[in-house]
Amino acid sequence: MADDRLSQFLKEGKGWERKVTNIPGVFLIKLPEYRSRPPYIAIEINPVDTSGMATKKRGILIRSRSELEKISNILTNAKIIQLADSIDEVNPEKKTKSLSTETDVFEI
Repeated sequence: MADDRLSQFLKEGKGWERKVTNIPGVFLIKLPEYRSRPPYIAIEINPVDTSGMATKKRGILIRSRSELEKISNILTNAKIIQLADSIDEVNPEKKTKSLSTETDVFEI
């Protein structure tokens, strides 16, 4: 069961450890304890290249369902889509390379 694996990852994972999921571009990150906040797991959204490797060192971290809903609303706003199109037109084309090799896939 996924909940058991998540609990195990929370207990045994190292701080900032990243787990690959079976959803391309979606990773799990264990955030370490910080001051009075206990360690917890967050979702990382990070685009992947053709080989399935993350294209950025760190992606967007999502800590809760409400945060996911807020980010989703921002990303689907027509104005931000239009802005991204405009940026594509003015920016030079970027070369991509993979940052690391991920082996253990976390099934969701």
